[in-house]
This record gives sequence, C-alpha cells and structure tokens, in this order.
Amino acid sequence: MTLKIKTASDGEVTVLRLIGRVESEHIEQVRACMCDYDGQLVLDLDEVELVDLAVVRFLVACEARKIGVIHCSRYIREWMMREQ
Repeated sequence: MTLKIKTASDGEVTVLRLIGRVESEHIEQVRACMCDYDGQLVLDLDEVELVDLAVVRFLVACEARKIGVIHCSRYIREWMMREQ
C-alpha cells in the first residue's frame, strides 16, 4: 500500500489517498496518519485494487465517524453496505 496525503487549499480538508492493495496490516499506519490532522478527513480509494475484510470494516467505522470515503470501487462499496 502507498499512502499520499493532500491538504485542500483552504487547509480544512485533508485527503488521504490509498493506493494498491490495502490489507489489515496497513490499518494502523492509516490510523496514525489520520491522527496527525485536524479538520475534515477524506479517504480517497480511487487507486485501491484490493482490500480485505478488516479494511472494509475499518472503512465502515470511518464513515460512521463522519470521515469521508470517496472514489471506492463498486465491489468495495457493496461489501461495505453488507458489513453495516
């Protein structure tokens, strides 16, 4: 997994872009990055190829905490809906 961080020009929104395969062992790294930023957080999954169950549950929990999950593939979104 690769993680890219982009802060919006207004400084209020931080976009964490995940790239590649995201597996359970990466969750703590993503959480640690999320703790470093104030304001609104968004996880961008546009370039994510594969996730596992723990990641899907993590994404569901993120949305419950009002953290945006954008650009995720249909299979990830459907899996998230089943896990709610």
